[in-house]
Amino acid sequence: MPVAVRQRARLPAWLLALVFTTFTFATDDYVIAGVLPAISADLGVSEAAGGQLVTAFSLAFALAAPVASVVTVTWPRRGLLTGALALFVVANWAAALTTSYVLLMGLRVLAAVAAAAVVPAAYAIATTLAPAGRQGRYLALVMGGLTGSLALGVPIGTWVGGAFGWQATFWAGGALGVVALVALRVTLPETPPVPALPIRERLAPLARPQVLLGLLGIVAIVLGSMMVLTYLAPYLHDLAGAGPAALGWVFVLAGVAGFAGGQLGGRAADRWGPDRALVTGVVGFAVVMAALGACWFLRPVPLVALLPLLIVWAGVSWWIPPPAQTRLLALAGPAGPQALALNSSAVYVGVSGGGAVGGLVLGGHGSGWLPVVAACVELVALALFWLAARARG
Repeated sequence: MPVAVRQRARLPAWLLALVFTTFTFATDDYVIAGVLPAISADLGVSEAAGGQLVTAFSLAFALAAPVASVVTVTWPRRGLLTGALALFVVANWAAALTTSYVLLMGLRVLAAVAAAAVVPAAYAIATTLAPAGRQGRYLALVMGGLTGSLALGVPIGTWVGGAFGWQATFWAGGALGVVALVALRVTLPETPPVPALPIRERLAPLARPQVLLGLLGIVAIVLGSMMVLTYLAPYLHDLAGAGPAALGWVFVLAGVAGFAGGQLGGRAADRWGPDRALVTGVVGFAVVMAALGACWFLRPVPLVALLPLLIVWAGVSWWIPPPAQTRLLALAGPAGPQALALNSSAVYVGVSGGGAVGGLVLGGHGSGWLPVVAACVELVALALFWLAARARG
């Protein structure tokens, strides 16, 4: 293999550390879906109320990310990431010790604030240090930490919670935070300083209609996906009689499919352009949700028969974010880091909305309506992306 090809194929250690960091934060957020029944039973709340722990984390992230992006824009990246990860570790280990639902909710918010400072910065660092023409791939790899959490972090957290109690999952989350902190301190170079532009000047490009419409489209996409993911345990139990052990394996397969989908989405953004890649992912997602909705009328459905649909769902769900972020970077221009922060906020608004709306659907109409409502949300997302394309001209 030529030297140039070997150098291009070798991934820098700092990039792998960023991937592990996003893996850590995503595992901490999504693992609630795997231990939701145990937390709800132990704290004496309903599963719909337990699902609001995901809502609280995600909403706090959505609100804090743009603020953190503006406030910390000129801070040294290594110091920012170190301090935020230390806060994240403390919040998780304190959560493992609490027996109060309200206090646990507050600690989830604290962990979300730490994540809001780190995740957008990780995306910005990846695009800043990426070689020319490989921004989409590097973003996809960093976001691969999110899908990797579904393949490894969430199933392991689910099994650990089943064996040792849900508190053990938070002890493990804090330990992952320590590993991420050390890895970043050892490998991450300091990125070039960002000019201290006035806040209005930094945020002005984000007022463009196509950017706002794209962000709303991202909210809708994630909301539809998280309606199903957050309440996947009761949905698969009602549809296929699946228990915790089977759910762990579903997360493994979904995570592997999601990682593959994310990498393909990043490559599609580089080769096809972000618009075509986005539309492909949105259409695929809507079709899968419609198929899952139809399966409700055939229940009970063997879990093995549902696996192909669940795998495709995970793949197309994670196909979408890399081209969405690449597109926002191009539209935002010099405010790229702030655009990424707002994109992260849009994602977590969608996550929190998925938990809240999904809880209402679950409590009011049953789990069978979750994919039906999710499919309708995806149609709204497709319309928003169409409007964004028209606004761009």
